[in-house]
Parts: sequence; C-alpha cells; structure tokens
Amino acid sequence: MSHRNGAKKTHGGSCHGHRSGCRRKKGYIEQAYTVAEPAGIPTWTEDEAGPYQAIPHPGASWQPEGEPARRPHEYIRGGTAKLLTLFHPASGVVRAQPVERATNAILHPWLKQELSAILADLPPLLPEQSEEWGRRWSDWGYSAEMAERFGWPPVRMVLIWDNLVGHTSAEIVVWCHHQGIVLLYTPLGGSWLNMAESVQRILVRRALSGQHPQSAQQIMEWLDATVRGWNAEPTPFEWGGKRWQRRQRFRERHKLGGSAAYTRRPIRRKWHSSEHRSRVCSLT
Repeated sequence: MSHRNGAKKTHGGSCHGHRSGCRRKKGYIEQAYTVAEPAGIPTWTEDEAGPYQAIPHPGASWQPEGEPARRPHEYIRGGTAKLLTLFHPASGVVRAQPVERATNAILHPWLKQELSAILADLPPLLPEQSEEWGRRWSDWGYSAEMAERFGWPPVRMVLIWDNLVGHTSAEIVVWCHHQGIVLLYTPLGGSWLNMAESVQRILVRRALSGQHPQSAQQIMEWLDATVRGWNAEPTPFEWGGKRWQRRQRFRERHKLGGSAAYTRRPIRRKWHSSEHRSRVCSLT
C-alpha cells in the first residue's frame, strides 16, 4: 500500500506466517552491508537509544583499595535523555545528537540535516552510473514503475532503520526517496540486523557505566563527549565476520559415516529405480 505521494506505508506485525517477507527484508539488509558498500553505495544505519535516567548506573569504577564505591540509598530523578544516532559501519563514523525527547519534530529536522551533509560529501553521480547495479530502485525491492512515476533519482545511499512510526511518516519517507536514499526497515524482532544498536551499546556503556548523573543535561554532555572520543579514532564494523564465516563453512559440509570425516560437496550415490527394487524383492 502506498501514500498518494509515493511513500510506502509499512505495517507492523509478527513475521509468523510471513517468513518470506522477513527473509526478503533480511536479504536486502545483508546485501547493503556486504555488496552495496564495496560497489560505492554508502550504507548507514539509524537508531534512537534510550531513554536514560539521571540515576546511579551499574558498572565498575576505579576506587582506592578497601573503599568501594557507595551509592546513595535515596536520590532524585533528574529527567531522561536519548541519543539520536547515524552510524556508518564501513568507516566506523558516528553522527549523533543527545536530546531529551525524540519526537518527529526533533528527529526529522536532524535527520534531514545530517543526511544532506552525508550526500553533499559524496562524489557526483555520472549519467552512465545510473544503470549500474544498486543504483536502480528495483535492486532494493522497490517498483521501477513507481520510481519513474514519482521521479526518484538514482540511488545514492542506503539507510537501515527500525520500523517505527516516526520512520514511516510520509514526510520523511518522501524526502528520502527524492534524495536518492533507499530505506530498508528491519523486520519485527530483527533489531540485530541494525549495526547502530551495537555502537550505541558501546557508547552508552562508556558514558554511563558506574556513573551517577545528576540531570538529563549532564547525561547529554557525557554522551556527546563519548561520541567525540569515538570519532577521534573510529572502529569500522564488519557484517558477519570470521565467526559467521566459520558457521557458513560448517553448514556447507556434508557428514560421512564411519568416521568424523566431511566433504565439501555431496557424494553421488548409486540409486536403484523402483522397478529394479521391486524385481530384487520378488526374487528374494
């Protein structure tokens, strides 16, 4: 179902009974991580972390020997803060903004500002590149007819995010499409497909673990300082990695009887036809 202006309307719901749709979403997201980026199409992920309260946070801290850290048994709640995050796994760069609320009135202007800056840093797209793989909307599950009808430009980048209400509103979806930004939504229960979740865990743990912020403003200052420290020496993320490759190789092996041996391809076995089997059975 689509809005009049060309924005796709997505529906929440369980993947049970719709496994093919979930598998298709997962396939496009993995395609973005593993194929699009090497092909010159940057892939970014987005998420909103929090809310985080201004209360004592669990975690280790350095203390003098014999003087463990003590937490107050009474404290006043000092408000909450959230972290708007755009993450580029291939470079490890984080674009983030600590806020007290993540309403559409706050989220959408920030997204437009940051995404416009990202697009401005990209090299211009040559006319002959518009027909390359990944530059066509049909390569990402969109209708080529719809892309032509609404005048969407060739794909310039991919954005992976959750299927939240604020991410599916017509205003931001139409704006992204007209900028050449492919929107890929994680399926229900598929937040593990969003690498922004991983980097947010690292940032929040560094900023708040073992600390007792006194106000939401202090939380935002700590988160902002942590993001600056991360970007001073960012760490690229890789989809799958060595562990995934080992599991994949294990799935491709074929067990053999009599020992712990495996083969990389199935061994051809001599199968008798049903007519031959019936003839053998009648003789015996």
